[in-house]
Amino acid sequence: MAKILIVDDDPDMVLAARLCLERAGHKVIEAHNGSDGLATVKTEHPDLIILDVMMDTTTEGFQFALTLRNPDPKSEYAAFRSLPIVMLTAIHSTAPLRVGPDRDYLPVDAFIDKPLDPDKLVAQVNALLN
Repeated sequence: MAKILIVDDDPDMVLAARLCLERAGHKVIEAHNGSDGLATVKTEHPDLIILDVMMDTTTEGFQFALTLRNPDPKSEYAAFRSLPIVMLTAIHSTAPLRVGPDRDYLPVDAFIDKPLDPDKLVAQVNALLN
């Protein structure tokens, strides 16, 4: 069983992801914005993060990922830099912007479009955990 942190401001999306991940045997914790998510990383030490893009700001998820993956060895998040991040977002249906994992600009491990496909989410999470 892995501990998974969901960082998303949509309570319905958090509940949907929680239900499918808990059914797959994972423990789920949640945060509703980037700053709470970063604080939760330090206190809860999750095994994987599921991250939304648009929360309090339209790029909050991007900023979260960049902060967590900051290469500076003195970063307060250096110990968590290698945590897998799955970006789960509706940005492709709400904006003309097309994004995906990129080591320098969007340092996440996987990108899944909303609406949530429970089987796809669980498969991606399990693949990254293994």
